[in-house]
Amino acid sequence: MPSSSHRRARPERRTARTPVVAVVAVAAVALVVSLVVALRPDGGTGDGPDKVAPVAGAGASGSPTAAAASPSPKPSASRKPSPTAEASTTPSATPTTPSARPSARSTPQAAAAGALAGRIRPGTTYRGVATSYDLGDGDGACSFGPTADVMTAAMNTADYETSKACGAYVLVRAGGKSLTVRITNECPAPCQAGQLDLGRQAFAKLAPLSAGRIAISWSLLSPATSDTVSIRYKTGSTRYWCGIQAIGHRNPLARLEVRTSAGAWIGLPRAEYNYFLSEQGTGCGGTIRLTDIYGERLTVSGLPVRAEAVQGTGVQFARH
Repeated sequence: MPSSSHRRARPERRTARTPVVAVVAVAAVALVVSLVVALRPDGGTGDGPDKVAPVAGAGASGSPTAAAASPSPKPSASRKPSPTAEASTTPSATPTTPSARPSARSTPQAAAAGALAGRIRPGTTYRGVATSYDLGDGDGACSFGPTADVMTAAMNTADYETSKACGAYVLVRAGGKSLTVRITNECPAPCQAGQLDLGRQAFAKLAPLSAGRIAISWSLLSPATSDTVSIRYKTGSTRYWCGIQAIGHRNPLARLEVRTSAGAWIGLPRAEYNYFLSEQGTGCGGTIRLTDIYGERLTVSGLPVRAEAVQGTGVQFARH
């Protein structure tokens, strides 16, 4: 728009019309200014459209009013990180739940659900066949000795696993019938993986002995029992060499350790006849620690080396 100084320069060349033109020019300028001021959205006195563009940019330069208004949309944007904050809170809460689980199960080892088990694992169903044999006096490869218990079985060599199956309780199913047997013996070849050689009395509860061979499924149990664990030293054991056996444990045994004179624990190797051997006499007559497949530990002390004597401990593994 032309400036008022330019308009005032023109009437000087037309001196005869100066009063009228000046009045008209002033009135026109006043009218235009009034219209511009009235039509501005903010009613201000800015320099025109040059100052409108920064408002659209919101963050560029703009007036203090625009700068103050620009944070107003940010609260809605600041709410967007709140789900992120909630998500970041969730991981911090997540470790709290697992950390509470072990305390609910009393020991961290219990949460392993049989992590120390060998081939025979809790919560697993095995399939195979059942045959039968004459128990005799009830003794077997597990070296538990003679027994009147006829609900026992011999485990195939693969699942016997160098006597790891000794003392395990298994639930056997066949044709809608079931029974629980304890593993006291080994069934060598031709017994195959998954096969159980049941005592005749046990087999007869599932099928007639004339059947000879039946299809079965079986799984590990952690039964209710009032018995406690006993310890027996093998014949010939002394403080210089000994074989140690645990009897009456509810759950399969994973380890047997003895404490050295220095206070350290060492695990003893397990023989196929179910004794843990200390070839150099380390720990013979000392403190013994038993660990089942669930990781629970029982510590026994004060038992002398008394070969073939069954010595009670008064402790038992938890039921699972």
